Amino acid sequence: MSLQVLSVGQCRPDHSSISSFFKSHFDAVVIDADTWGDTITKMQNETIDLVLVNRLLDRDGSDGLQIVKNLKADPEYRSVPVMLVSNYPEAQRAAVEAGAVPGFGKSELRTQQVVNRVAAALPDSSKS
Repeated sequence: MSLQVLSVGQCRPDHSSISSFFKSHFDAVVIDADTWGDTITKMQNETIDLVLVNRLLDRDGSDGLQIVKNLKADPEYRSVPVMLVSNYPEAQRAAVEAGAVPGFGKSELRTQQVVNRVAAALPDSSKS
């Protein structure tokens, strides 16, 4: 069975790039969510193995770090790994401080370093 990755707040082109990355490197399907409401609904209705949160949500410009904090504060979801999608080191530090695992920027998506980082965050059975 494929892993499920929830991608929150990406624009359509970035969602497409992220989906392609996960399809080519992992047996994973990427589901999109635009807002906090979409995120929590999909978390409740799907088995999510990894959450990717854009630094600023494309739909409304809201702060993705708040979604990281919300997920990590919820006992039901805090065990699900969360990564911030941002090229800004300070945003990555803040996300890790909030409980996320180290994420990546869109500009480094195709690098081996990101493949390794994502592989480390996924359940052991997903490694390809």
